[in-house]
Amino acid sequence: MEHEHSLRARIRAGDPDAFGALFDDYAQTVFRYAVRSTGDWSGGEDVVSLTFLEAWRLRGTLRESDEELKPWLLGIATNVLRNTRRAARRHEAALARMPAGAPVPDFADELVSRIHDAEQLAAAQAALRRLKPKEREVFLLCVWDGLDYRGAARALGVPVGTVRSRLSRARKRLRGLTEDEREKISGNMELPGSAGQYPSDRATAVRSNEREGNR
Repeated sequence: MEHEHSLRARIRAGDPDAFGALFDDYAQTVFRYAVRSTGDWSGGEDVVSLTFLEAWRLRGTLRESDEELKPWLLGIATNVLRNTRRAARRHEAALARMPAGAPVPDFADELVSRIHDAEQLAAAQAALRRLKPKEREVFLLCVWDGLDYRGAARALGVPVGTVRSRLSRARKRLRGLTEDEREKISGNMELPGSAGQYPSDRATAVRSNEREGNR
């Protein structure tokens, strides 16, 4: 805590080295929070950049005493994610008003290949997206990023009791939603044909063998 107290004072004073230390200590924490919230690895890097730019701008709001750095940063990241989602919705609305163009590739497989339990994570992320945004934020901060009720309340700017009630509702809803999403994902991953073979491939192989036998 003494280290954080000294770091807080130096950050408030605009010390670039102190801010560099803040980045080294917490960039990965912010990145994991962003990826878990969005499921987007490249977008997570953008959120990290925006979060620390905003943290530098807001460094004067960091209280000198009783202020933990992790909740403060994740609170800024939460606002960045909210603004990013609003911008994405405006962008999607603008695209919807334009004439249809070429299909956009789906990069979900890239995310799946980088996760040990891809099916479980995909189901969890899909279930999280079905939660109310405020419940999703509390769940990510408390369960996946390890903030206590007080830290999450500080990050979100709400009372501790509000954090408790939102987290309780989120946990109850997620139990059922995650299982529903796993069933959907498992069904979508089944391959056509017997033993993973496509009928057209098999027919081609049979015709090729018949030609070889007639030579």
